[in-house]
Amino acid sequence: MKLTNFKWNKILLKISGDSFGINTSVVQSFANQIKKVVNSGLQICIVVGGGNIYRGVSSSNNGMDRATGDYMGMLATVMNSLAIQNAMEKLGVQTRVQSALPISAVCEPYIRRRAKRHMEKGRVVIFAAGTGNPYFTTDTAAALRASEMNCDAIVKATLVDGVYSADPKKDNKAFKFDTLSYLDVLSKDLKVMDASAISLARENKIPIIVCSIIKDENLNKVLNGQGTYTLITD
Repeated sequence: MKLTNFKWNKILLKISGDSFGINTSVVQSFANQIKKVVNSGLQICIVVGGGNIYRGVSSSNNGMDRATGDYMGMLATVMNSLAIQNAMEKLGVQTRVQSALPISAVCEPYIRRRAKRHMEKGRVVIFAAGTGNPYFTTDTAAALRASEMNCDAIVKATLVDGVYSADPKKDNKAFKFDTLSYLDVLSKDLKVMDASAISLARENKIPIIVCSIIKDENLNKVLNGQGTYTLITD
């Protein structure tokens, strides 16, 4: 099943912290691809993970209070958001960072109506600090913001080019799914996104496209019905 060329008017791009890395050339590659999406006329907003800098769950496993670790992880997403904002504005793309945690010196507070207005004006809005609450992942934040912004789809950018039956780096028998239903993801316990994010996307009928945008301009290829990806929908 292939996607119709630019069938959506508004998308949310979720970039995992692991794929984000700390390499400025990777950030610049993301910015270049996002600029092409903006130039095509689509409205786009972004949620960036922070796992490349700090991961709250891992810290809680090592004895840190879970809530404290999660708040530190939220701050990591703000750092990543500012990095990609900087790369995009160097390309002439108007960008706004809105944080669920008030940090007025460097970004706007999250205000739904203001965010929607920014997008209507062609600006890229980057949502930082997750949902602003501990115990919720940035995947859940992506599904929440996509719902609030009335997005037509969520594009989840990871290190792999879709959803596999097992970790392809560890299991050479793992195979890639072309399409999945929301219930498939939940019942098979596939670790592409956490259950609350999948459930929220399902409830609001927002399809999820899982792909890699590390190389080969795959983001634009996917939005043109090409490239490699897994489509999660009803």
